[in-house]
Amino acid sequence: MPGRCFSAAPRLSAVAALFAVLCSVWAGLCTAADAPRGLMFSARQRELLPDGTTPGTIHEKRFNWNPRQTAIVICDMWDQHWCQSATRRVGEMALRMNTVVNAAREQGVFVIHAPSSCMEFYKGTPQRQRAQSAPPAANPPHEIQNWCRRLEHEPGLPIDDSDGGCDCQPQCKTGNPWRRQIAAIEIAELDAISDSGSEIWNLLEARGLTNVLVMGVHTNMCVLGRPFGLRQMARNGKNVVLVRDLTDTMYNPRKSPQVDHHRGTDLVVAHIEGHVCPSILSGDICGEPGRPLALFVIGEDEYHTAETLPAFAKSELEPRGVKCRFVQVNPQDPHDFPGIEALREADLLVLSVRRRNLPAAQLAVVRDYLERGKPLVGIRTASHAFDPTPLGAAPPAGPAAGWPRFDIEVLGGDYQGHYSNRPVTGHETWVKPVADQARHPILAGLTGDQFFVTSHLYKNRDLAPTTTTLFEGGVRGEDVREPVAWTNNYRGGRIFYTSLGNPEDFSVPAFRILLRNSVFWAIERAVPSDATDVP
Repeated sequence: MPGRCFSAAPRLSAVAALFAVLCSVWAGLCTAADAPRGLMFSARQRELLPDGTTPGTIHEKRFNWNPRQTAIVICDMWDQHWCQSATRRVGEMALRMNTVVNAAREQGVFVIHAPSSCMEFYKGTPQRQRAQSAPPAANPPHEIQNWCRRLEHEPGLPIDDSDGGCDCQPQCKTGNPWRRQIAAIEIAELDAISDSGSEIWNLLEARGLTNVLVMGVHTNMCVLGRPFGLRQMARNGKNVVLVRDLTDTMYNPRKSPQVDHHRGTDLVVAHIEGHVCPSILSGDICGEPGRPLALFVIGEDEYHTAETLPAFAKSELEPRGVKCRFVQVNPQDPHDFPGIEALREADLLVLSVRRRNLPAAQLAVVRDYLERGKPLVGIRTASHAFDPTPLGAAPPAGPAAGWPRFDIEVLGGDYQGHYSNRPVTGHETWVKPVADQARHPILAGLTGDQFFVTSHLYKNRDLAPTTTTLFEGGVRGEDVREPVAWTNNYRGGRIFYTSLGNPEDFSVPAFRILLRNSVFWAIERAVPSDATDVP
């Protein structure tokens, strides 16, 4: 079929073929495990859902590549793009990319600059001649000079880029303004320059380079499809990975699925991790391993999460690589959260707030964070975090305050109060996982049938159809049942909510594992493998 490339291997079922590819990839990632002073990476791959789609369970594996068997391919980091927004984002990325490439080069990694359609600018340079003079490989892959627009069992991309992906308003006029690679990325004496699939393959084979790191733009177009891109490298047997924080998409948020531009990139990366190859972070290359930042925003007076959540973070999250910062409500003003602006840099919002009317500027920070498709973990009173009006009371006169529909719009819930508020004489609320969600990553390590907590059961029956209920609960001795933990999706971001969170709940192992797993699921990291099964 014109415009597509398919594996030459005998046709297998989608699941069997994918399993074979993943086994091959992981075997290749570990081929240099005995190499001294190697490149240590944590590669992220996604298990497909039963229908063959992503995202499924995330798997991360540490491995070691010999730098002398490794190449970096820098894809289309042009000096100028026809889209002004793309040009700006390339400029923002280039400085970091140069730092990473220099660090890799110093360790012995071979660097190939691939600014397509710009070879005339580099004509006669040693780096260009190095690529042109590489001896022809004995095993040139079929169609290595061609674009590869889809692998055999790869579904369509999760974003609509049919309009070219420009997110400017009005959209920029298309063209070919690029003339060279952006100057911020240094080209060293011993590097190579090429935009030819054959030349780059010859370089790799002549130098015994079996490992390839790909970075650059654009993820959904050139990075995937060029003759030297991810698909061609993967289908032809190279151990290839995408450097996921040094790439960007051409995607217009006004097109489906209408998520923030950066969330669109995340969706394409997830697609790659499930169907093409693993991804890594640039910090592994330059000795700056990336640690996700979770910002805890706390402001409630009933459940003492100002004490329980920091203690939980210290014991369960920080030892596992999550940076945790805390924004506590102003003791002199119950509606003021000094420092909430840090949310702009956070990878996760953990919310434990009850009926607060934030100043407009602070609430705008929260709204902007969520509109960008960023993840959230909500605990107990988060369902009515920004609704200052008590349940059943008439709203105050004047302009609408807070975000009364936060529960419905973001969490996918519909909080309607709770069951008996009588003094708890024991663990009154029972909780158990939903049977058909047993393989959900948030339930990893939770093998028992049910457990008991002291949290009064919230009434939350009418969940949005976009939610997935993970746990149900009831009241001891009463014939009631309510969802107590579920996931949702807001603007493409992962949302988790649980109505549990009494102080005593934090001493229940099952609740701690549930909450810990939800954090790693929300930030799309592998759930810790040291999760302990609990009764």
